[in-house]
Amino acid sequence: MPDTLLDSPSEIFVIAGADSTLGAGDYSVTLRWRGVEPYQDSFDAMRAFTDARTADTQDEIWLVEHPQVFTLGLAGDPAHLLLGDSGIPLIKVDRGGQITYHGPGQIVAYLLIDLRRRKLMVRELVRRIEEAVIDTLATYNLATDRKTGAPGIYVTKTSVDGANARLHDMHEGAKIAALGLKIRNGCSYHGVSLNVKMDLQPFLAINPCGYAGLETVDMATLGVDAGWRDVAFMLAERLAHQIGGLPATAAQPHDGPAIQAVAAATTGSIE
Repeated sequence: MPDTLLDSPSEIFVIAGADSTLGAGDYSVTLRWRGVEPYQDSFDAMRAFTDARTADTQDEIWLVEHPQVFTLGLAGDPAHLLLGDSGIPLIKVDRGGQITYHGPGQIVAYLLIDLRRRKLMVRELVRRIEEAVIDTLATYNLATDRKTGAPGIYVTKTSVDGANARLHDMHEGAKIAALGLKIRNGCSYHGVSLNVKMDLQPFLAINPCGYAGLETVDMATLGVDAGWRDVAFMLAERLAHQIGGLPATAAQPHDGPAIQAVAAATTGSIE
C-alpha cells in the first residue's frame, strides 16, 4: 500500500489563511484525507456535500486514492472504452469530459469550492487548478503545460539539464494529469488527478479523455521517484494557494508544513 498523507484517514486539517480579495471573513480551505476509497463512495459523498452546502459552508479539498476504475463524463462516448472485458468497472458520472482511468499510485484531488463567494468563473478555476499542477511538477524539474481546448496537463520539452532530461523529452506531449468539474448552484465538485507512480496499462484500454492514441505517463516514467504523500501534500498546498486559501509565501516548495491540525478523530464522512 502506498504511503499516506496522514497517520489516520480520519484526521482533518485546515489550510490557514483568508482570501485577501474577499475582504473580511474566514475563507480557509479544509483539507480532508479520505484514504483509499472506492470511486462511487467519493462520488456520492461530494454530491451530498454540495447539495447540503449553505452560504457558510467552508470550502474543502479532498485527497483520495481510488482502486481501479474507469469514469465516463456526462457527454462521454462509451466507444472510447476500447476493451470491454478489462475487468475494471466503468462508472458514468456528471462531470465534464470523456473517459479517464483512476487507480493506485494516482493522486485525486476533489475541489469543493463556492465559486460565487470567491468571485471565480469556471474557466478561471480550471486555469488555477492547472497552474497548481504545473507548479507542483516544476518542483521536481518536470516541464509541463496546458493544451488549448484539451483540459489537463501535458509534458513539454525541458530546458533543465540532467540525467532525466532525455527521458523526459521522449514523452513530450504525453498527459500526466486529467481534469474534470461539475458546477451546481455556483459550487464545484470533482477535480484533478495526477499520476505519480502507477500501472499505466489500463490507459491503453481507453482513448484517454477522448483522444485516440494519446500517451499517458506518470512521474515515475519521467524518472522522478517521489512518494505519493509528499506529492499530495505539495499539490494540496498549491491548490489552496491558487483558490485563495494560502498566502503566496506559504506555497514555496518544501517550505515546511503550512497545514495545522484542528481535529484528530472524525467519521471521515461528508454525508
